[in-house]
Amino acid sequence: MRRTPKILASLVALAVLAALFLALRPAPVPVTVATAERGPFQEAVTDEGRTRLRDPYVIRAPVSGFLHRVTPEPGDAVEQGGTLFRLEPQPAPMLDPRARERARSTVAAAGMQLERARAQAEAARARREELEAAYQRRRDLPDPTLISEETLDRMRASFRSARAEQEAAERAVAVARFELRGARAALEIASGQRDEDAASTLAVTAPIAGTVTERHRCCQGPVNAGEPILAIGDMDDLEVQVDLLSMDAVRVQQGMRVVLERWGGQQPLEGVVRRVKPAGFTRVSALGVDEQRVPVFVRITSPRSEWARLGEGYRVEARFILAEEASALQVPSSALFRDEDRWALFLVEEGRARLRHVAIGPHSGLRTRIRSGIEAGSTVIEQPGDRLSDGTRVEPAD
Repeated sequence: MRRTPKILASLVALAVLAALFLALRPAPVPVTVATAERGPFQEAVTDEGRTRLRDPYVIRAPVSGFLHRVTPEPGDAVEQGGTLFRLEPQPAPMLDPRARERARSTVAAAGMQLERARAQAEAARARREELEAAYQRRRDLPDPTLISEETLDRMRASFRSARAEQEAAERAVAVARFELRGARAALEIASGQRDEDAASTLAVTAPIAGTVTERHRCCQGPVNAGEPILAIGDMDDLEVQVDLLSMDAVRVQQGMRVVLERWGGQQPLEGVVRRVKPAGFTRVSALGVDEQRVPVFVRITSPRSEWARLGEGYRVEARFILAEEASALQVPSSALFRDEDRWALFLVEEGRARLRHVAIGPHSGLRTRIRSGIEAGSTVIEQPGDRLSDGTRVEPAD
């Protein structure tokens, strides 16, 4: 009976020690876990791109002139050979009072010059008729010996000279008439009038059947030769341009499969690499870092009906498929970290974190392929923090 109090005291002490141990023991670290599993795996490069027309046409004014109002608007369909816009000669400039008076004087002087030329032509015609009649009379004498051959030749030469003078005087009349007409035109078109004759307009037609993508000019007015008016293109030839980092572009090849996502449609679109441009360029990133970028052009292979509402300059996210496997062991990329010179991750075994070194393969976005080190079905810890070490008690978060 005397030993009973000692046993009870010992049990109480053990209970107190157990309670202290449980109270002072570190609580399990809450962690986010995932399962290493086998499934389809794609090694890919993803970047943002934009749609573009492969062969755009910029329609420019072929000559300087006055542009009629341009009726086609962006989105309108045009037929090959259809009229896009019309040009006509520039209207005559307005004349100020002094220039108008000078033009009136020029008209008056041109009129007087015409009258003078007509008088000279009339005098030349009369002299020619007189010499011609005298020559005819001498040539038709009954007795040819009454006039010498020398006199007859001299009269013939005078007649021909008079005829040439008459022709020159008549040409001078025509020249004076043209000068008068030009002076009158300069005086009459003195308020910026335009020639409304349809025959004087130039119709510029569409080189292809397509869609108007941009209208640089809409209203009538003067234009210079080479000034852009409209831009048209065939929307069936729409493609995607992605400016990849040069280190990614060297892994992309012509004909490689591309998945186009986040373009606004319900389903991703399929495409293939049409061309990788051999020259890159420098672009400053949002963080102010110089990046070497290479343009890559992707041809859309999905049916046109699936991307009928896609237009030029639209944003697209392109995923270039570098390699594919039907069944590959993979884990979230956030579970991996460097342990000295090797890749490692934490497994959850019997409520504790266990360090495992692994050999990894390529990664694709948020997933990384595991070549060796763990088995399928293993529970791995995502985003391990500094509180974790080999053997740390963990508790998966809900």
